[in-house]
Amino acid sequence: MAESTTTHTIGRRKEARCRLYLKPGSGKWQVNGRTLGDYFPRSAHVAAIQQPFTATDSLGRFDIIAKVEGGGLTGQAGALRLAVARALVKIDESHRRKLRDLGLLTRDARAVERKKPGRPKARKKFQFSKR
Repeated sequence: MAESTTTHTIGRRKEARCRLYLKPGSGKWQVNGRTLGDYFPRSAHVAAIQQPFTATDSLGRFDIIAKVEGGGLTGQAGALRLAVARALVKIDESHRRKLRDLGLLTRDARAVERKKPGRPKARKKFQFSKR
């Protein structure tokens, strides 16, 4: 199932990008030189990132080295989750169906909407004064 070589994938969400290197190991995480819990203090982010591993029953079987940049923590967590899911499919093609059904292989295309002229924000309007 697992190859002896390192698998490289890329994930993106909002303005965040993630380069992931996954290899068989004992489950060590290194995100920008720090552990997963140190880099992502929110447990919701950690749970979202580990979701592809729990879906495929492979938590703790791989060592992960990730480089994330751009955006905020939520975008970076989403980019890392997509990269992990893509790496698991590269390693074992039988995981594709399970991860696809959970929506983990789909790139979340939502992004910040641009500001429009004549408005304070993208959709907000200035206060209307009748008189």
